[in-house]
Amino acid sequence: MKDFIDIHTHTLASGHAYSTLEEMLQAGLDAGLKIMGITEHAPAMPGSCHEFYFSNYRVLPREKEGMRILFGAEVNVRDKEGALDLRDSVLSHLDVAIASLHPPCMKSGTAEENTRALVQAMKHPSVCIIGHPDDARFPLDYEYLVKAAKEQQVLLEVNNSSLSPTSYRPGARENYRTMLALCMRYEVPVLMGSDAHYRSFVGEHGFAIELLTEVGFPEQLVVNSDAEQLLRFIDGKKQLC
Repeated sequence: MKDFIDIHTHTLASGHAYSTLEEMLQAGLDAGLKIMGITEHAPAMPGSCHEFYFSNYRVLPREKEGMRILFGAEVNVRDKEGALDLRDSVLSHLDVAIASLHPPCMKSGTAEENTRALVQAMKHPSVCIIGHPDDARFPLDYEYLVKAAKEQQVLLEVNNSSLSPTSYRPGARENYRTMLALCMRYEVPVLMGSDAHYRSFVGEHGFAIELLTEVGFPEQLVVNSDAEQLLRFIDGKKQLC
């Protein structure tokens, strides 16, 4: 499977990651990435950076030795109405935003409530990706989620870190099997993400590829193989909204 994109990565600024920005970008180059994202945890995550950090992304280059760089955030969904922890004025200037559910930032509810939270977050014009929709601590209605992702032109992530044997997210493999079957049925594309918190894991999607191959997921629905497709997806979401 062709794999040239890794959008979901974190540097020291996220508070519980361990490599610098330059170390992460060099790791992206070493991995042969065409597009790399730096998506720090937004402020509601304990230990992460202030929103001023995201406001100053304008000073950073968007290219390194031919690799396109997207600077964004992994924003936290805060409630069942899909509220996010960065202001619209900050979000609108990000290159990309991933919206995720994290236990420190939102109390889990019913499957209906958790799904509503993600679907409402999808409707934000800056949200292009739903991060790790796999955590059994946040039960989801996957059919509703997949249909909403298609309607809102939002990518659902297959998170490599969640599938690792050392992952702290329970039920990820089983939940992905359910989600991926529905993505195949409704022809909804997915994006693999490393969720790298250390440079050695940048571009590492081995567990995700293994699962996608195991379930027979069509390669044409995996956006990591086509850098231009990803950029069209991001632009298309903004135009839709």
